[in-house]
Amino acid sequence: MEWTGEGLLIGVRRHGESSVIAEAMVAGRGRCLGLVRGGRSPRQAAALQPGNTVQLTWRARLEDQLGMFTVELLQARAAELIADRTRLYLSQLVCEHLRQLPERDAHDRLLGMALRLIDSPPDGVALVRFELAVLDDLGFGLDLDHCAVTGATEDLTHVSPKSGRAVSRAAAAPYLDRLLPLPSFLTARGNASPHDIADALRLTSHFLQTHVQGPRNLTPSATRDLLVAALTLEH
Repeated sequence: MEWTGEGLLIGVRRHGESSVIAEAMVAGRGRCLGLVRGGRSPRQAAALQPGNTVQLTWRARLEDQLGMFTVELLQARAAELIADRTRLYLSQLVCEHLRQLPERDAHDRLLGMALRLIDSPPDGVALVRFELAVLDDLGFGLDLDHCAVTGATEDLTHVSPKSGRAVSRAAAAPYLDRLLPLPSFLTARGNASPHDIADALRLTSHFLQTHVQGPRNLTPSATRDLLVAALTLEH
């Protein structure tokens, strides 16, 4: 079995004395893993940095095996990311989210969003929409179009932390202490203030923890906290 494709490196871990297991998001193939022999050598280590785009050739005797990667660097981002702390945090968080996806299940929409996030100036609104897309692709998408109680499509101000469905202002009034704020930029056109972005990132964080990280006993990302602080300060 063999294939070749372009991918975004999202993780690298040591394997044995000189090799690594590389993890990449590949167009049309999703999250793929492969063994890179000699991957800890100085020559290969520079290419095998999360956030870089690489050309991958995967080979294995059987399709369900780990397989071997041959790697060619196409776009190096590591040096740029290290020079910009907020972009570095953003890249790390994006890669963390992509590593939660099922192996070998294509998610080209998320890959495209991830590349735009990494290659653009840090943007809190874009990160919120990416995290909502991650939840959607994992089967836990939020319903922010209609009020869960009345069916109304306007004046949606809160979200149920249990169902992930929007709630209108009138229906939310008796339960404000139990609901999550829904920033208006997620349901209507308009600019997002730093406060709006912070509320939106708390919203996505709740559902990522509830549906993705919690069931897998994953520790919430410290990188995300630092990133949220930077984005809400700088936006």
